[in-house]
Amino acid sequence: MPLLRLLTIVATLVSLQLFTLELPAADELVPAVSNVAADAAVSDATADAVVSVAAEPEAVLSAGDTAWMLTATALVLFMTLPGLALFYGGLVRAKNVLSVLVQCFALAGIMSLLWVVVGYSLAFTNGGSTQAWLGGFSQLFLKDLKVDSMTGSIPESIFVTFQMTFFIITPALIAGAYAERMKFAAMVLFSVLWGLTCYLPICHMAWAGEGALFHTWGVLDFAGGTVVHINAGIAALVACIMIGKRRGYPQEPIKPHNLTMTVTGAALLWVGWFGFNAGSQLAADGTAGMAMLVTQVSAATAAVTWMLIEWVKHGKPSALGLVSGAVGGLVGITPASGTVGVPGALVIGVACGFGCYFGAVTLKHMFKYDDSLDAFGVHGVGGIIGALLTGLFASHQLGGSVDSLFLSGGAIQAALADGSIDAEAAASAGTVAGQVWAQLLSIIVTVAWSGILSAIILFVIDKTVGLRVASDSESTGLDLSEHDEQGYII
Repeated sequence: MPLLRLLTIVATLVSLQLFTLELPAADELVPAVSNVAADAAVSDATADAVVSVAAEPEAVLSAGDTAWMLTATALVLFMTLPGLALFYGGLVRAKNVLSVLVQCFALAGIMSLLWVVVGYSLAFTNGGSTQAWLGGFSQLFLKDLKVDSMTGSIPESIFVTFQMTFFIITPALIAGAYAERMKFAAMVLFSVLWGLTCYLPICHMAWAGEGALFHTWGVLDFAGGTVVHINAGIAALVACIMIGKRRGYPQEPIKPHNLTMTVTGAALLWVGWFGFNAGSQLAADGTAGMAMLVTQVSAATAAVTWMLIEWVKHGKPSALGLVSGAVGGLVGITPASGTVGVPGALVIGVACGFGCYFGAVTLKHMFKYDDSLDAFGVHGVGGIIGALLTGLFASHQLGGSVDSLFLSGGAIQAALADGSIDAEAAASAGTVAGQVWAQLLSIIVTVAWSGILSAIILFVIDKTVGLRVASDSESTGLDLSEHDEQGYII
């Protein structure tokens, strides 16, 4: 595993402090200190104390931000229960519907406990020598969490719970690839081990702040393009290949048993995604509002794009295609939602409509793997498209690094002269290639990390408890063979 070893070595060389407070510029502090010292005739020591106070402002709780984040957290949990459970449950055959619901419900409990015990600590604390790629153990069992602990302007307890809901839904997404054939015990083991070794490091790299690998590269992942969708999508691809095809696939048609349930689940996912994306701002402000708008625009555009593709190719649009397109658009806008405007959202929506259609309909048949519910085709492909296009369309005004995608050289000077961009925006122009390169690096690391470790985990589980149910159990259905119950009487 030379690639993984190389990535680990590179990651451990980065050793900046986690969550380093961003101080005001020195030239902003000096006048304030000088005025205080002059007016009050204070000593240099007192002036230094003023600087210290100015540099470390006390966090102030915002009732508005807190209320919004309480809502956003509930919305993201709503995406798994009942959203994803219904979406996936309707896509499988009737004899397996209960097994999918049980998987989603069980993961909501198991991953919550894992997050409290060790997950939050490894994702969001300072890992010392491992800071570039993984946190530490200082917050095991959330031992230092108090009522008045703060993350920005909201209680830390809300931030912990908000991030917990991401930890829940990500392994649940993977279940769509191995649906109808994996043992329940194997699913539990895989989800726990994958969460520890794949989700937590990528989450830390992307979101743990100063010193974390993706942060040092300037990667933009507002709400989880790499952390959630590429990470889960690649694991899904590896899982469906290693566990093998469902019995009879593709010779026998394997059709969804209840598309009404699937459409209902997709609708719940769409609504819940506003918490996923707009909530990732951790505040009720303009960025959260723009994130909500572009989320809607991208989802709508991708849904209509997929619908039109089917209409042209097959003469009729399908319910499954429409909801799959919407989910693809939601996936694609996720990493970009805090840094792109409406034009970028439109392009991302169209690209994900075409790209996810290709991934779900053409790609898996081309390479003959059985991604049961298109977890890779939608989440993996859509996540990669969204992460790359984030680099192209991230707006300077929205916190991104590029404001003028098509400006360079003399065009920048002309834009400065006519006032269409200001000096600050001009300074950021021409960095599109650098931002896209940073996005590409994050995709490569995520694909390699999740792909290699997922394969190792699945191999170990297969050699111990076994990955796949017995042939007769698969024929009977996982509802009866794994849970001794039936969601539907067949």
